[in-house]
Amino acid sequence: MLRASAFTRRQVLLPAKAARALVCRQRNDVAGSIKLPDGLPDVKTEVPGPRSKELLKEMTKKVETGTVSFFVDIQKSKGNFVMDADGNRLLDLFSQIASLPLGYNHPALLEAAGSSEATMHLANRAALGVHPPSSFQQEAIEALMAVAPAGMKEVTPMMCGSCANENAYKVAFMWYQAKRRGEVPFTEEEVSSCMLNQTPGSPKLSILSFVGAFHGRLFGTLSTSHSRAIHKLDVPALDWPIAPFPVLKYPLEKYAAENEAEEKRCLQQVKELISKWSDKGCPVAGIVIEPVQAEGDDGLKEQRFWRTRFEPPKVSFFLDDLLFSKMLLSVIQTE
Repeated sequence: MLRASAFTRRQVLLPAKAARALVCRQRNDVAGSIKLPDGLPDVKTEVPGPRSKELLKEMTKKVETGTVSFFVDIQKSKGNFVMDADGNRLLDLFSQIASLPLGYNHPALLEAAGSSEATMHLANRAALGVHPPSSFQQEAIEALMAVAPAGMKEVTPMMCGSCANENAYKVAFMWYQAKRRGEVPFTEEEVSSCMLNQTPGSPKLSILSFVGAFHGRLFGTLSTSHSRAIHKLDVPALDWPIAPFPVLKYPLEKYAAENEAEEKRCLQQVKELISKWSDKGCPVAGIVIEPVQAEGDDGLKEQRFWRTRFEPPKVSFFLDDLLFSKMLLSVIQTE
């Protein structure tokens, strides 16, 4: 199995036989939607090549480039193949951090991006929370709701995965405090103390996360990310609980009993951590889980684990899955 954590530093080059098999499979999967280029990956130079190295040297004079692997020729990239600045055609399993599920230069996307409507929105960056365009409801909200998971009736567009999670955490804290406070206005003490980062206006609350998960690199999300040390070194972290993530054995049908015992062990520790942090005076307001861990590990848990309801107490529950182009961020009140 290829580790997604490796994709953050380099593209993946597959052997010709494996590449041919993947290309054939992709042709069948997307038949009629986009014609993939003929042939296999074509590597003419080392990667990164001389042109990429030259561009990197110039860019490093002005920009931090520690994570750059090579430069891409976007115009010549197509479908599942990325063309680098040196003319190397590579089978791309990175897909710009899984943001190109339809591949490079999909004709339908290029047509939409070239429309007058798209140009207008690019030229007039709207403050959507204050002055959304009159067409926003139809163009964005209804389009998103058309593919919303069953039972999801609302959507809040965000700029990226990290800020989506960061704002979801804030919603969890506000919801938790509203349940505590009841339908009464803020007190003068709450209003004044929050400006000094003090209680009761800035309450001591926490989000429970799992070992191996990745939820982003902003301040709150970084405290719930535990995939790679390089993301967290030298950055202060919040004292929030971290639960073990089940390590399952495969094939699942062979190790059903062992895996169920492992999941029960982890769930018991989740409940113990919730109780412990409540006793510490920093109760858990939300639980965030990445059902498919692929940033620092290869972890896939069965639905019975991440759909478990934790009671008592009542907390918010987040499902956050990013790296497989299926972003699901939900706040589900557990009864």
